[in-house]
Amino acid sequence: MPTRRTLLLSSLALAVPAAFAGIAPAWALAPAQATQFIDQTARELIAVIDAGAPVAQKRAQLQQIIDRAVAVDQVARFCLGRHWRSATPQQQQQYVQLFHRVLLNSITGHLGDYKGITYSLGRAVPGDGGMQVPSVMNRPGQPPANLTWVVSDEAGSAKIVDVVAEGTSLRLTQRSDYDSYLNRNGGNVQALITAMQRQASG
Repeated sequence: MPTRRTLLLSSLALAVPAAFAGIAPAWALAPAQATQFIDQTARELIAVIDAGAPVAQKRAQLQQIIDRAVAVDQVARFCLGRHWRSATPQQQQQYVQLFHRVLLNSITGHLGDYKGITYSLGRAVPGDGGMQVPSVMNRPGQPPANLTWVVSDEAGSAKIVDVVAEGTSLRLTQRSDYDSYLNRNGGNVQALITAMQRQASG
């Protein structure tokens, strides 16, 4: 079963990765624009998390923010790596849909852990994949977490394409997890889809 740790860490960081298909270093986005984008996205996510609304309502609101702010389809394809080419078109579609669901479940399943988050943002700089926006996240009773957001506008609008947590790229870690799982299962993409179906329904 593929681990949840990367998706959970990225969801904590959000609220959710020119090395992979569809994303190349995108520096057309100015540093101030990238920082403003992350600041606005973080504010929206925190407002939803800290609100007293029912979980179903929060889930719907978080889905809208994630779909707008994160390049989920492209991240999903990157995480499948070389196995994307061996998947059928139907399997590719199933996998991407499940990736969305697993990510959202990782967020909504731990909403209570995210309450009271505060953050500070540093100066954005160009790097691999796009503009890199450093930040420090603070949770009550927890040590600060250093996170770097990678923002690209290669698809036409600003999107988060990776989160680097304490020096570790979350999209690369997830890709490694999926690759290890598939190697243990003979490269069978359907086996991964079945495992993700269980994860998404859990």
